[in-house]
Amino acid sequence: MIDVPIPQIGESITHVFISRWIVQPGQPVKEGEGILELDSDKASMEVPSPVSGVLTETLAEEGDEIAIGAVVARIDETATVAEASAPVAESSAPSADTRAGPAARQAAQEKGVDLGSVTGTGPRGRVTSADVNSVGTEAPAPAAVPAPAPVDTGALTERVKMTPLRRTIARRLVEAQQTAAMLTTFNEVDMSAIMAIRKQYQDQFVKKYGIKLGFMSFFLKAVIDALKEFPAVNAEIDGDHILYKNFYNIGVAVSGAKGLVVPVIRDADRLSFAGTELAIKEVAVRARDNKLRLDDFKDGTFTISNGGIFGSMMSTPILNPPQVGILGMHNIVQRPVVVDGEITIRPMMYLALSYDHRIIDGREAVSFLVRIKQCVEDPERILLEV
Repeated sequence: MIDVPIPQIGESITHVFISRWIVQPGQPVKEGEGILELDSDKASMEVPSPVSGVLTETLAEEGDEIAIGAVVARIDETATVAEASAPVAESSAPSADTRAGPAARQAAQEKGVDLGSVTGTGPRGRVTSADVNSVGTEAPAPAAVPAPAPVDTGALTERVKMTPLRRTIARRLVEAQQTAAMLTTFNEVDMSAIMAIRKQYQDQFVKKYGIKLGFMSFFLKAVIDALKEFPAVNAEIDGDHILYKNFYNIGVAVSGAKGLVVPVIRDADRLSFAGTELAIKEVAVRARDNKLRLDDFKDGTFTISNGGIFGSMMSTPILNPPQVGILGMHNIVQRPVVVDGEITIRPMMYLALSYDHRIIDGREAVSFLVRIKQCVEDPERILLEV
């Protein structure tokens, strides 16, 4: 029998949160395959199986907080797949796949209710503790003049412990607003030139590189151009000193399985447009699959967030400490604008730059955003570095 311990995933991490068991007791597993998913205060990751065999026992539940090094499962490497495929005795405990929160699962266990037989009234059919408590009770007979019954808000409330990752995000966002003199400046950019380039060269780009040319690579290149011209936006405050960084590790906010995360594209100034698109796609896929590593979040110098993919028209992004600048992209909307004295319809995007006023003056911030606008509206500037 082989023990499966929680691996060491970072020097400062002492506990992790079990978010999901990928393999259930009695199921086969191959060496290197993921057994369970973990959340830490920095990232999510899978724990791979150390051997091939059959998972015979799990020693922790989903939602438990476990110390690094603790044994959470056991694998029988002598068992065969045929043995693992044998029917497993049904348990009266609720299935882990049931769409129910911890409060509902606890109520079901206390009442001996099968969650699979409960109709959920929560969002997307989620089973709540009120649904469980209503099992076996009869509805009151209607009164001649029905009066609204008092609402038991406690029964409609679920208490779910925040994951370490969500707690860290919350702490850092509050910390950013409390410690930085944060301001936001806005501008708008005409996306016509970039859209024309993408339309003209998209097929050739896909044929050569196997990936589509998106908007993010243009903005990332424009950001690097602006950072070189205004180095304070790429800096960091260290006590009474300013650390000017002559490298460009750009964090790109992507939507992961556990929420929004900001992996870093390292040495982004050395990447081509194709290299940039491939790097962004790689971290986005790994974020979706909970495969990001701790190193993916280190040493970022500036962040780009694109709320436009969710339909955001305008926002004020919050700094990602210790960085002192973050660019917010938004949705593209066909709007009437004046060009050469004529009213015309153009695809427009609002841009927002949040910055730390302690080391970035308003003039620098506005000029930085204007430089990005110039590079996006006239992409040849990026190639010619003018």
